[in-house]
Amino acid sequence: MIHKSTFSLVKKYMKLITIESKTLILIGPVELPINVDGQTYPFKWYTWLTAGDNLKEGSSLEDVYTMLEGAPLAHKQLSSVLVYGDFENQDEAYVRLHSICHTGDVFGSELCDCGEQFKAARRLIVQEGCGAIFYLADQEGRGIGLYHKAMAYLLQKQGLDTVEANRALGFEDDLRSYNEAISVLKALREHPINLITNNSNKIEQLRKGEVQINKRVPVWCEMTTYNSKYIQTKIERSGHIKEY
Repeated sequence: MIHKSTFSLVKKYMKLITIESKTLILIGPVELPINVDGQTYPFKWYTWLTAGDNLKEGSSLEDVYTMLEGAPLAHKQLSSVLVYGDFENQDEAYVRLHSICHTGDVFGSELCDCGEQFKAARRLIVQEGCGAIFYLADQEGRGIGLYHKAMAYLLQKQGLDTVEANRALGFEDDLRSYNEAISVLKALREHPINLITNNSNKIEQLRKGEVQINKRVPVWCEMTTYNSKYIQTKIERSGHIKEY
């Protein structure tokens, strides 16, 4: 039975978003103090869940709460968004859609530039006073997942580049979709954004999703002996814009 008192405390932080034939359950904001370059800044955090088949058309927030009450969700990989400043109303807002990278973001691996890009985006957003970083689940290794990413790394160690390794494992170069993030972005902000990216495909997908992009902000990081082949492959084979 639903705990009415608990639902009454959280219902104002819940929102249902319809995307194609799916319903997203957005929850937040949760106030999070985030360390950026040794200083603490007040961010707001949201996360969302894709509703399953058990959610009937026309379901209310209370129905959603009841459906999920007591259901552990640790096995599900969920996306998040960190928001800084008056994201809804401020004229200039900087946005990065960042794919989860377990090796780069968590372990600090230098085989890619993901961890450095994640830090750089947070730094830029704080400096500019407004923005959001979408941390997108199910996009490890451009969508192939952590297990196959490990295999791809082993193939790269034997001479293949990122694209060749993915294709050798039976995958396309990039399997990522930004549809859910686009829907959440629109729910949080209606004004144009400044998009932090080097990826021309990401720009194209957001424009197809009718996101207004005021300008693109490059986010290249230092090229090292560890990541140089990875970065060059992104430029030469994956359409990333070589502009610093």
